[in-house]
Amino acid sequence: MTRRPLLLVLALLVALLLPGIATAKGPSDASITGPGLSSPLTISGGGEGGSTPLGRLADWGGFFIQAFGQSPNPLLPARPAVLLGPRYDVTYVVPGPSTDELRQQLYPYAAGGVYTYMEPNQKFWGDQSTRGGWYRANSGLRSVLVKAGLPRKSPTAQRSSRKPVAVAAGIGIVLAGGAFFLLRRRR
Repeated sequence: MTRRPLLLVLALLVALLLPGIATAKGPSDASITGPGLSSPLTISGGGEGGSTPLGRLADWGGFFIQAFGQSPNPLLPARPAVLLGPRYDVTYVVPGPSTDELRQQLYPYAAGGVYTYMEPNQKFWGDQSTRGGWYRANSGLRSVLVKAGLPRKSPTAQRSSRKPVAVAAGIGIVLAGGAFFLLRRRR
């Protein structure tokens, strides 16, 4: 007779632990938008463990650390002092007690590696909020993202269109100065 109550208690404990285990699985999907993509890049599959592209994006990109925190804290103390390159926006679908979306900024072409940033205090699961912060990602993340559909090389930045304008303006100023000098000399 003592076996039956013990089995009942064990079954109750397992039933209580299962929802916690289910919510700890991580994101179920991610959508990436940004330069060089004609439509959002969708990455699906389990988001924990690093064995799938979504798992690698979440693990190697700092999702769990930025969302839940970790000790010791591997987040950077401030924005990296490097040229970050074009920004991509990642929207993660996070199932759990409620299904929510968390957003992360991704800089796959940054000087010195891949960086991510998650805004602090994004609300999820009713009473939870993200820790947020800057994270230097695993060096292999860029190849995973390229295999998933990101451009192999950084798309040309918008600032490159300013260079011809600046050069033309400089040439115009030099020509105008030369014309002024010649007119002044003739008098």
